[in-house]
Amino acid sequence: MSFDRYVAICKPLRYTTIMTFKLQLHIVTICWVLGCLLVFLNYIFLTKLDFCDSNIIDYFYCDIAPVADIACSDTTVVELVAFMTSTPLVLSPFAFIIGTYVSIVLTILKIQSTSGRHKAFSTCSSHLTVVCVYYGTLAVNYTFPRSDHSVNINKGLSLTYMVVTPFFNPIVYSLRNRDIRRAIENTFLGIRGIIFFQ
Repeated sequence: MSFDRYVAICKPLRYTTIMTFKLQLHIVTICWVLGCLLVFLNYIFLTKLDFCDSNIIDYFYCDIAPVADIACSDTTVVELVAFMTSTPLVLSPFAFIIGTYVSIVLTILKIQSTSGRHKAFSTCSSHLTVVCVYYGTLAVNYTFPRSDHSVNINKGLSLTYMVVTPFFNPIVYSLRNRDIRRAIENTFLGIRGIIFFQ
């Protein structure tokens, strides 16, 4: 999405020739294949562990670290592989997104009209907000050593990027639409009027 915004704002006249269906398919395919391969690599090392009596994972989904926590054997290699694969998997897309937004901001600052700058900034602000929340919680959860924070903090961070971010995505993007904003304002004014007159 950040690349789409980058092309739309920085190279608007070439948008249709750059953002072809073929390019979009390549981007999606690379993201999925790379993500699946790196996760699969983690699970290969996870299967090498020995597990004893406990089969209860203190987590709400089957993530690598909670499964490694119930292993009886040494998990150093699994933790190292998980760190080495998750760091580029989390930080590379985030760095790419930040790079595209730096280019976008530099291009926006060259726009002469105030309304044009405002429109371009408002187009990008919602996506950047969601990206920062999502990648911020991912980075803290997967790139810092697990000993630095508790299991409950990990659960909260996981809940943030798995549930809260997708839940707020439509809300954040919808609030940019004037009709939806007006409908929400009318709803709240109506509710306030009902409460006020009772």
